[in-house]
Amino acid sequence: MPAQVTNYKCPSCTGPLHFVGKSGMLECDYCGTKYDVAQIEALYAEKDRKAAEAAAAAEAKAEKARAAGDGEGWDFSGAGSDWGAEGEKMKAYSCPSCGAELICDETTAATSCPYCGNPTIVPGQFSGTLKPDYVIPFRLEKEAAIERLKAHYKGKPLLPKSFKSANQIQKIRGIYVPFWLFDGEADVDVQFDATRSHVYRTGKERVTVTEHYMVRRAGTVPFEMIPVDASSKMPDEHMDSIEPFDYSELQPFSTAYLPGYLADKYDVSIQESAARADLRAENSAVAAMQADARVGYETCIPVSQQVMLRRGQVKYAMLPVWLLDTKWKGKDFLFAMNGQTGKLVGDLPVSKGRFWGWFAGVAVAVAVILSLVMFL
Repeated sequence: MPAQVTNYKCPSCTGPLHFVGKSGMLECDYCGTKYDVAQIEALYAEKDRKAAEAAAAAEAKAEKARAAGDGEGWDFSGAGSDWGAEGEKMKAYSCPSCGAELICDETTAATSCPYCGNPTIVPGQFSGTLKPDYVIPFRLEKEAAIERLKAHYKGKPLLPKSFKSANQIQKIRGIYVPFWLFDGEADVDVQFDATRSHVYRTGKERVTVTEHYMVRRAGTVPFEMIPVDASSKMPDEHMDSIEPFDYSELQPFSTAYLPGYLADKYDVSIQESAARADLRAENSAVAAMQADARVGYETCIPVSQQVMLRRGQVKYAMLPVWLLDTKWKGKDFLFAMNGQTGKLVGDLPVSKGRFWGWFAGVAVAVAVILSLVMFL
């Protein structure tokens, strides 16, 4: 029997509800009525209770009918075969709007029905130990993601002209990506090679003197909510680059924030993410010491460091990300945008003609400068 799923419907007209970041409320696609998240949560808690009671009654009735027996039926023992290992990674759900059965990847937590289009939440994916502690709701909509991508193209002198005109956005997905958030402290002791320089003239000569200093910084650096994405589907470099998220907008997790977006539960465990978290914590601690040590110096390079981590709590959160897939000359290009702040990253193609033209221009400019220096 397919597992229970939830479609959030408008109490006024039964149209589908979507969470809208701009208003921070669930809005009906048909009548435009807006609802607070707490309102809908309370309404659906009551509906779920009644549905569970009805399901229990129906199961009892069916069991009674099976016990009574109703004669011989069709022999379907040879129809189909077991899914085997492949079936362990798939799940079946029933859409409460149209009754269609949905087959999804085991990590899918929010999707949309391919038949009626209504957003569908799979609450079983968020039960027990899998339920996130927090969620940051989407603030920016799909249109903002498209505009940020267009802006990303500007000011890129090596970008092929045809990329802007011929490049087609194949797919835009608003996804709540699972993240582990790590807390703790780091005891840090770092030595730096710092430099200052000054210039003076002796006759016609221009002399630059560089002074080197050994600078040391030590102390304790607390860190809170260092994020590590917990989905193997997400490219780590994209997820790291769209940070930071504004944690002041963290909300206690509720599935009411999910309608209209996709969502995945984690498939990379805390233990598997720990090494990345340790590295990020160590780098952040050293960077904090470096920022303090470089005041008054022109350069400040770490030459030795000792970092001892005191690992604390780990929280589970769903953070908003827009993924934009584009295609140009048969190649796929993936862009990711922070659904809260609008920060966008992604790889762009380089025009070979423009690159060599730019390189030649720089080479000529350098040659002219060198020739002038030689004649001074």
